[in-house]
Amino acid sequence: MITGPKLQLTIDCAEPERLAAFWAAALGYEVEPPPAPFATWRGYWLSQGLPEEELGAGDCSDSVIDPHGAGPRIWFQQVPEPKVVKNRLHLDLGVSGGRGVPFATRKERVLAEITRLESVGASRSRIEDSEGSGSFFAVMQDPEGNEFCVH
Repeated sequence: MITGPKLQLTIDCAEPERLAAFWAAALGYEVEPPPAPFATWRGYWLSQGLPEEELGAGDCSDSVIDPHGAGPRIWFQQVPEPKVVKNRLHLDLGVSGGRGVPFATRKERVLAEITRLESVGASRSRIEDSEGSGSFFAVMQDPEGNEFCVH
């Protein structure tokens, strides 16, 4: 059996640990543990010869994984430049149950998820509410301003 490449999403950011914690909470993922026998990624990277001054503060966690192994690994790559324009690629979080679910129920589910995500650091940009077309979703931003949708 021939398989394709394994997918990893890479997101440029200023604070990898902060985004790893946010997206782990948002997606039901977990912050990827360091390789054994290391207690922290900082310890691992120091053992690999990376200088302390390149590691910054914290334990250096910079990736999240799906605990069930179904979704892609997401790596938060620290870059020096800030985000300045709209994303060309964004994540969609499907929580409503889809068009087979009554509009009012889908709306309630999306609003509940918006509230949960705001409690862990997201901000709401706008809500699209069009019962006539059956569309209800929110455009949100993670703690560094990367756009994503909840539908």
